[in-house]
Amino acid sequence: MAACTAIQYDSELRHYYKKKREEGKLKMIALNNVRNKLLSRVFAVVKRGTPYVELHKFAA
Repeated sequence: MAACTAIQYDSELRHYYKKKREEGKLKMIALNNVRNKLLSRVFAVVKRGTPYVELHKFAA
C-alpha cells in the first residue's frame, strides 16, 4: 500500500513507475520496482542516521 500511495504523491516515484510501464513491464512488476526503491530510501536513512532529503528539489 505504501508503494501505491507513493506513486500518487511523490512525483519522482510516479515518473519512475510510468517509465517502467512504458518499458513494457507489468503493473505489479513496476509496483515492485517502486517498493524496492522505497526500501532503499528507508535503509539509507536508517544507515546514515539523517533525515530524508529530496535531491531533485536542489538540482539546477
